[in-house]
Amino acid sequence: MKDTQDTFVQKTNAQVADDKFYWEVLEGLTKKQKSLPSKYFYDAKGDRLFQQIMECPEYYLTRCELEIFTDRTADLAAAIGFNHEPFDIIELGAGDGTKTIYLLEYLANHHTDFRYLPVDISANILTELELLVHARLPKVNIQMLAGEYLDMISEARMLSDRRKVILFLGGNIGNLTPNEAGDFYREIGRQLQPGDSMVTGFDLMKNPHIVKAAYDDARGITKAFNLNLLHRINKELGADFDVNLFEHYCSYNPENGACKSYLVSTVQQKVNLQGTVVHFEEGETILMEISQKYSPESIIALAASGGFEVVASLKDKKGWFTDSVWRLAEQ
Repeated sequence: MKDTQDTFVQKTNAQVADDKFYWEVLEGLTKKQKSLPSKYFYDAKGDRLFQQIMECPEYYLTRCELEIFTDRTADLAAAIGFNHEPFDIIELGAGDGTKTIYLLEYLANHHTDFRYLPVDISANILTELELLVHARLPKVNIQMLAGEYLDMISEARMLSDRRKVILFLGGNIGNLTPNEAGDFYREIGRQLQPGDSMVTGFDLMKNPHIVKAAYDDARGITKAFNLNLLHRINKELGADFDVNLFEHYCSYNPENGACKSYLVSTVQQKVNLQGTVVHFEEGETILMEISQKYSPESIIALAASGGFEVVASLKDKKGWFTDSVWRLAEQ
């Protein structure tokens, strides 16, 4: 059933006008190549859908990284220097903690002095994560940080002057273009101190059929995940998208590693967003997400661009995914 403005009950027009979500959506939909910020996928329903995506047989990324966190936990802990001075673990886009819990458990069992600071834009998923950590590791010091990544790193730095270990897992760095990723790591490098560490999960370039299937699952959960953002814009921003008039499309370029997800307008139509009319031609697309894949060489170059040195590269048995451990070099 089509969402209408009748469902728009959460915010007044004035509240929407002050909403960063609104302005970023408006900016994206009025560009020549329409796009929507993928960070807004994650409301309560989006969280549930993404958890279902991670369970799809085609979506190998979670299983590959989970294998690293379960089978190579000791190597990972050693690479971040767990037996040195106390430190803070800041996890960007923490999600439900399915993988991180194994590292936290290892550190706790080895009586490591650390604090866990998970960061996520979704307060809903942070609540779930907090319950998980308290249930399994009640002695772990945890403090939730809901907000944007770089803002929360800055906030975490103000909490203590302890050494920092940044976790950025799940291949989430792929949501940025390579140029944007370079800018992202340079900004993180400016916020950290020499000797601080960074662990990033990178999805590696591989058979293009395997990659494409991961973002176009047979059950259509990825399609529902993308369409849910239109539902959310209708509900929270008062738009009138007819989600039934959009289809999901995925493409992968094996030459440059760019995997992209789109929503395609199946008809000529117009959408109203708080008085701004957005026109769609039949076949016109909204770029929903980029999932960049990397080569080992490009990972090394990316680390160097942010002032980091690669100290370890931990791969799953298939060699499809790597958790790359970096240390910020002396300036």
